[in-house]
Amino acid sequence: WDFLILFFCLPVVIFNEITKKRLLGDTSCRIVPFMEVSSLGVTTFSLCALGIDRFHAATSPQASTRPIEQCQSIIAKLAVIWVGSMTLSVPEILLWQLTQDTSPVSGVVTEYCTMKPSSNLPESIYSLVLTYQNARMWWYFGCYFCLPILFTVSCQLVTRRIRGTEKKSECRATKHGQCEGHLNCTIIALTVIYGLCATPENVCNIVVAYMSPDMSKQTLDLLNLINQFFLFFKCSVTPVLLLCLCRPLGQAFMDCCCCCCEGCGPDTTSSESSADSKLKTEMSSSIFFDKPRETPPPLLALGTPC
Repeated sequence: WDFLILFFCLPVVIFNEITKKRLLGDTSCRIVPFMEVSSLGVTTFSLCALGIDRFHAATSPQASTRPIEQCQSIIAKLAVIWVGSMTLSVPEILLWQLTQDTSPVSGVVTEYCTMKPSSNLPESIYSLVLTYQNARMWWYFGCYFCLPILFTVSCQLVTRRIRGTEKKSECRATKHGQCEGHLNCTIIALTVIYGLCATPENVCNIVVAYMSPDMSKQTLDLLNLINQFFLFFKCSVTPVLLLCLCRPLGQAFMDCCCCCCEGCGPDTTSSESSADSKLKTEMSSSIFFDKPRETPPPLLALGTPC
């Protein structure tokens, strides 16, 4: 979703600021806020899901041998996160409209998006959208700012409290403990980046809600532009942060890039390295399962014995 924001919303915003014309007209006025709010929802609920996963990892009776989660379960969770975020963002489609205004200085007709429900909507839907507009500021602040931060902080505190009662020397000496530490650092870093990028928008929303009659349209447009570019910054930093902090994901990404650059040509060196990496993966993945291996994998097939 971060890539969708960067590839679709960012060009539309830049084009509008340069030409004062709205790319794709009224459609972009509705789709861009919908995608931006959906991005906040995806990040919020993903952080909550990651916090729950870390809590289960800490409270599992056999944390070091916890089985790998099935792909169907992960896809189901991602579907709930994405569908739920997009469903909560549907009012944004009905809230925004394209408006034209003539500049009193230059006389140029400018197009901009305004937050105003259409009067052509049915009465019941119109009242719901109007209620959403009135509660939008506090909904942003409570659901998309306080919820992920409080949820992540609470899960981290509970996890640390539970692990504090265990033998710290044994937990930190294992490879599993180091992996869990890296995952916790990744979640904390994602939450910090999200909090720093979401704070200006929430502050501006509260200030605008109580001081909008005293502020000019140029000031409001500038604040809105700053908030959008903070969102774009978050969307661009998050994938890089994941690739840098999550080592298995970063290594897999680098392997895919190297494979694409080299054309994926089969040769003996690549086959030997792939067999070696497969063996290492099988040996390292054995820590996730309760049942130990019956016999060690053969090592003589990879090379001559020393």
